[in-house]
Amino acid sequence: MRDLVAGIRYLGKGQRWVAQHGRWWGFGLIPALIALVLYAGVLTALALWSGDIAAWATPFADGWGEPWQELLRGVFVALLFAGGLTLSVLTFTAVTLLIGDPFYESLSRAVEESEGYCPPDPDRPLWQEIWIALRDSVHVLLRAAGFGILLFVLGFVPFLGQTVIPAIGFCVSGFFLAVELTSVAMQRREVPVRERLRLLRGRKGLAVGFGTPVVLLFLIPFVAVVLMPGAVAGATLLVRDLVPDGTEPPAPDEGAAAAGPDPAAPYGQTAAGAPYGQHGAGAPGQQPGAQGGFGPAPAPFPPSQGQSQAPQYPHPPSGPGSSAGRPPAGW
Repeated sequence: MRDLVAGIRYLGKGQRWVAQHGRWWGFGLIPALIALVLYAGVLTALALWSGDIAAWATPFADGWGEPWQELLRGVFVALLFAGGLTLSVLTFTAVTLLIGDPFYESLSRAVEESEGYCPPDPDRPLWQEIWIALRDSVHVLLRAAGFGILLFVLGFVPFLGQTVIPAIGFCVSGFFLAVELTSVAMQRREVPVRERLRLLRGRKGLAVGFGTPVVLLFLIPFVAVVLMPGAVAGATLLVRDLVPDGTEPPAPDEGAAAAGPDPAAPYGQTAAGAPYGQHGAGAPGQQPGAQGGFGPAPAPFPPSQGQSQAPQYPHPPSGPGSSAGRPPAGW
């Protein structure tokens, strides 16, 4: 239940983000408007020809008397149009994302940058990005179509087909819609489509909570166009929490700091070349070059100042008060 509520909140966060950045909201409307015109034509044709399609699909009912023939074909037309609407909701997002790939890629990047850090885009040409998006969308839609056919058949079951099955259908549509919407930010992280499905299956409540309200709202005419930019923004915010890797910039010189002293470097120096225990530009509160950690390396054994060079003995001469050969102060 917590994930379900969290998914709804991500949708609200996305809509709030585009409301605060009106230029990006208008920018994200362009591909959705193009897709809306295409789908309006297809659904209008389906509504006009649904009666003929029902008669063609149920020839066995030609000899039935009234009211059974009209009842059967009326149910068929209702289910056909409901299936068309559901398929439109699923494919609308995929087609809109395909048409508006450069638009929504820029929108998603702006959302990530406003949150602190945006992972770098894969080094691929635009045509390859569009091909990957198309291939992934087909993969998701084929899976969704399998569930859609099953739910369509179960829709003929008395009582369950008119109550429970539609509710399950909306949840399934919401899950796959969440997969589509998160594809923009997932692609930037180079997460393959099978891994995306696995990640969201592990958080079904989160995916259903995010996608199902979008499905229901998309059934209202023109609402899909208005909400599409915010849905992409909310999906980007969801991915940042679902896939935390890559949402923070890499720490500078992390490998050098962990390497420690270099065996080949002079005593007291690390592989990076800075004296061991020294902070380079200085830690807060220190002057540049100030010593830290264990301090500087010990000075070499110096000869006596102002005296002739004496031979070095392995051990200092013994005797009270003798100072020859003592190590300098600080050893």
